[in-house]
Amino acid sequence: MASGEGRRRRDNLVPLAALISREMRNEKMEKPTVRYGFAAQSRKGEDYFLIKTDCQRVPGNSSSTFSVFAIFDGHNGNAAAIFTRENLLNHVLGALPRGLGREEWLQALPRALVAGFVKTDKEFQSRGETSGTTATFVIVDGWTVTVASVGDSRCILDAQGGSISTLTVDHRLEENVEERERVTASGGEVGRLSIVGGAEIGPLRCWPGGLCLSRSIGDMDVGEFIVPIPYVKQVKLSNAGGRLIIASDGIWDALSSEMAAKSCRGLPAELAARQVVKEALRKRGLKDDTTCIVVDVIPPDNSSQPSTPPKKQNKLKAFLFRKKPHDSANKLSKKLSAVGIVEELFEEGSAMLAERLGNDDTTTHSPSGLFTCAVCQVDLAPSEGISVHAGSIFSASSKPWQGPFLCADCRDKKDAMEGKRPSGVKVA
Repeated sequence: MASGEGRRRRDNLVPLAALISREMRNEKMEKPTVRYGFAAQSRKGEDYFLIKTDCQRVPGNSSSTFSVFAIFDGHNGNAAAIFTRENLLNHVLGALPRGLGREEWLQALPRALVAGFVKTDKEFQSRGETSGTTATFVIVDGWTVTVASVGDSRCILDAQGGSISTLTVDHRLEENVEERERVTASGGEVGRLSIVGGAEIGPLRCWPGGLCLSRSIGDMDVGEFIVPIPYVKQVKLSNAGGRLIIASDGIWDALSSEMAAKSCRGLPAELAARQVVKEALRKRGLKDDTTCIVVDVIPPDNSSQPSTPPKKQNKLKAFLFRKKPHDSANKLSKKLSAVGIVEELFEEGSAMLAERLGNDDTTTHSPSGLFTCAVCQVDLAPSEGISVHAGSIFSASSKPWQGPFLCADCRDKKDAMEGKRPSGVKVA
């Protein structure tokens, strides 16, 4: 049976030349120019970043190039931040099926991001180190921006016309009620630090461990209900472009999203990043590592310097995000682009792995015909794979015999993250 699946899979593979030809035909609109700038001030030496502008969906095809920008804010040491910077991108790309066209690739990206984050966390925890890190990971492919995040770093979009939107969710326990409820339901305790006399001080923390965040990579000494499953948002910019500001909490503890965006408008990306850091230090001083990446997505016929937004705002500013309708999508897309509106393509923040990996099992076979674990991508014999839905409440949309499938180790991690059993990870 497995060999039959393998033959069908091989029959569906697309020759490289045909894939490149299809990619070129799909590029109906000229791609924007991407320019970026980076700035940082270090206090603890635990902030790290990744900038890679030469990634390719189809190896050898320059028209399939995309860019990656990421910030990793470590805590309790820098080991988790360094490990995540070095491994997360490869794990995400490894979870994407091969031979996909651009639109299929973009649709598969949110699921691959979840798998990549969980695999990175699982591998780092196996090293027995106790540090942790936030991760804000941004992929820019043409006009489409996909953001995955755990922790309290942030990515904002300053669209043409002055509309500002946050593309991440803050996973601080102090601000996020839903995350507090999830951690408590999974077996953690949430409370403030107690001092002599019973007084409570400081922000809400998860115990054991005392972490202020509900999601991170690493932190094996806290408990696996502190999950690495990212919030993911995918948007398509209009052909007016826009500016992304990606920064660690050293920026956001000092500046609001609006203040950060306004402080650097009209400046090219490199100077803009420096200005945001300068403004944060002016407001609060250097109390934490302070890191900022500014990315400009610029229409091909525009100059490199972003224009200052007009004083009179468009009346449609309130409709910054619009769901993409099923009918007349192309016509509506042109109308939306004309007034600078950004289309929302995908948004999901659930911490349940079964919900994030879905019910589709079409990508759970390797070319050899074997099943593969949806998280760590190891080959599984048909008798070894455990459905991600096994043990879930039975429903027509959640079938324990349906993929995607997990290896035994990833199934154990899934159960630990959901509080169904104690974490099997021991601190050395």
